[in-house]
Amino acid sequence: MPNPPTPHDDVVHSEPFLRSLMRRQLSLSIACAVTFLVVLLGLPLLNYFATDFMATRVAGFTLTWLVIGVLFFPFIWIISWVFIKRSIALEEEEVKSVKR
Repeated sequence: MPNPPTPHDDVVHSEPFLRSLMRRQLSLSIACAVTFLVVLLGLPLLNYFATDFMATRVAGFTLTWLVIGVLFFPFIWIISWVFIKRSIALEEEEVKSVKR
């Protein structure tokens, strides 16, 4: 048997509530996308403008290949983890503000 709706259900699913939540999540999405693009586009720029620095050997790899082959995938996971944690926190924060 489903739970009866609470008085807060109408507020939580209201247009202003969802619009506010979606706007904040859009800001978070844009911030994560910009971070990703800075790294994605920054690597070729570093290779072009700082050739000697990117040719430096670290742990047997050039810095370029260390970033591309070893560090890039964990960086993407970190961005994803931050996005998910912040998104859940935004939702919980909105729900708490409605329940007050």
